[in-house]
Parts: sequence; C-alpha cells; structure tokens
Amino acid sequence: MALASSALIAHTTDLELVIRHVLAGLGQGVHAGRERGAGVEFSEYRAYAPGDEWRRVDWKLLARADRYYVREAERDSHVAVWLVLDASASMAEPSRSIGGLDKLGYARTLLACIAAIAQRQGDAFGLAVLASGRVQFLPAARGPRQLQRVLARLKQVTAAGHLPDADVLRGGLRLTASPSLIFAASDFLDWPSPLSDALVRLRHMRHDVRAACLHTGAEQEGSFDSGPAYRDPEREGAVFRFGADLRETYLRNREAHFGAVSAALRASDVLQVSARIEQAPGDVLRQWLRQGGRR
Repeated sequence: MALASSALIAHTTDLELVIRHVLAGLGQGVHAGRERGAGVEFSEYRAYAPGDEWRRVDWKLLARADRYYVREAERDSHVAVWLVLDASASMAEPSRSIGGLDKLGYARTLLACIAAIAQRQGDAFGLAVLASGRVQFLPAARGPRQLQRVLARLKQVTAAGHLPDADVLRGGLRLTASPSLIFAASDFLDWPSPLSDALVRLRHMRHDVRAACLHTGAEQEGSFDSGPAYRDPEREGAVFRFGADLRETYLRNREAHFGAVSAALRASDVLQVSARIEQAPGDVLRQWLRQGGRR
C-alpha cells in the first residue's frame, strides 16, 4: 500500500486524483464537526458548485427556480485551517527508491488532503508557501472554489532558496486572533529557525499547531551513494562527500538533531508526526489528524 500510494504521488500531477485515492476510507475530519445540531442557523443560499455535497442542495428551491442552490449555515464557532508549506530548496530531495517522488511532492499531497477535508467539513482554509526567502499567502476562505485555488497554488510550487527570515515570516503569517488549526509540513533540517520560532509563537497564542517532519528513506538510513559529491542546495559553495566512513557520524548527528526537534515541539505542545515520504500518506494523515494533548 505504501509503495502504491507514493508511486501515485510521484507519477501524477493531478492532485484531485491523489486526494480521492488517499482519502478513500479515511473518514476523518480536522476537528469535531459542527454542521448539524444546536447553534447552526440558516444564513443564505448560493449557487451550487462542483464539489458541494448533494445533501446541502435545497430541492424545494430547485423545483421553483429550476437551478441548484446550496444552503449555507452560520456556526456559533469558527475554526480556520491554515496550511504552511516549506518549499525551500532542501524539500526537493528525492526518494532513492521511488522515481519522481520528492519531499515537496509528498508535503504538497498531505496539505492538499487537509484542504479537501476542511472544504468537506465547511471550514475556512488558507495557504502559506515559504520559499526563496518569501511568503506566498492565500487568505482563508470556504467552499469548493477555494479548494481549487489552493490546489492550483500547490501545483505551481517548486522548491527553491531558503526559508524567510523572522521579520518576513512574522508579517507573512497573517492569522486571525481566533483559534485556528495550523498544519506545517517541512523537513526541519534548519532548527532552530524562523519557521520553528513562528510555530512555537503561534502555539503560545493558543492556536492548535501540528507539524509534519518529512524524511526520505535514504536520509533516515544514511544509505546515500558514496560516489558523487553532494551540494547543499541552500548554502552556496557547500559541497559534501558521503562515504561508509562517515555514515556512523552522520546517523549520530542526525539522531541528535531530530531528537532536539521533537523535544522542543513537545515542550511547546505542538503535535508532531515524523514520516518517510515512501510511507502511505493515509497512514501519516491519520496520525496528523488525531487529537492533540493539552489544548
């Protein structure tokens, strides 16, 4: 299942196809649903758009107007879902076992699935892409058209440059003061970093912050080819060689680095999932969507 799912990601640019495949049978929302029951009041009608649920169509109005309309409802509590994508150069690192798959493509798939779940649940959701020292920001909105905007933006992303600095990131993550769900996908090779500081700050503001830390199998195992030299894509002029004599040191340093990442996230009550990009994305999503600890 893992190889089949990851191979699908690697060999299609159709995010909607991937979403349908990954979410089949997942049956989970990003939080407890609020669409039915007390506190939900009718707000307005709007024209039906592809992706709307048929149960929300007003069939009586269809009989009168000969057009499909959807009933919108106001909720007594609003939760915005924010998708944060690290698209710095290191996210272009490819899988060594699945051709065409890299960390950015896997992260893009995870966040696209979260967007689809939020849209299905009726929540507002927005996107922040961090690349080349800048933040590309798509404000939060609801509905199938917003999902198409998010998917289109995700399809256009390429991994480049470095993360924005602290001032750029602080101004770029323009979140509301009301509690939000924040899903951030990164390899967290830079730690501490402006991104880590921003996530901790957002958690201290009482947002529910969740981080997906992505790796390739080769990165976790240290199973790189010892022949070629490797250039650091985010540091000009930095070139490294990887051989059997360096593997033990690499693995020890890597374990210490990500141990510090996990400890810092736990200390700030940020829910973290760690995943190889060769894993089935549905399994990672189940972990990412589970309820956190202290909130």
